[in-house]
Amino acid sequence: MTFEITRDLELSRRGNCVIAVNATKGPREMSAEFKKACMREGSRIVMKLEVSGLFEVIRGEGAPELSFTHPNEMVGRKSSYPSDRTIMVRADKAACDLDRRLIEALKSPKARLTIHIIAEI
Repeated sequence: MTFEITRDLELSRRGNCVIAVNATKGPREMSAEFKKACMREGSRIVMKLEVSGLFEVIRGEGAPELSFTHPNEMVGRKSSYPSDRTIMVRADKAACDLDRRLIEALKSPKARLTIHIIAEI
């Protein structure tokens, strides 16, 4: 599953856990096959972020409780809390753990973040 995110919307400085806005897809639009793989007990989720030649990899887990029903917001969580926005639980990184160079690159209004999400079962 691959999609692009742009920074066409403005965020306040309080949004310290948001890394991108205006995605071309939300959890609800992900394929049924992908959602099924992510909802399997013991599945592993790998999220690869790329912007301006900088890369970051976040690893987490899927869970049967994930619903993938939110139309436009995605959350990778370090906790195990599932919601309609949650696409991964028990992630090994939060926004504050990401390479600061990648975060700086995302501040540009012209930045394009590409995200690849892989479900391993």
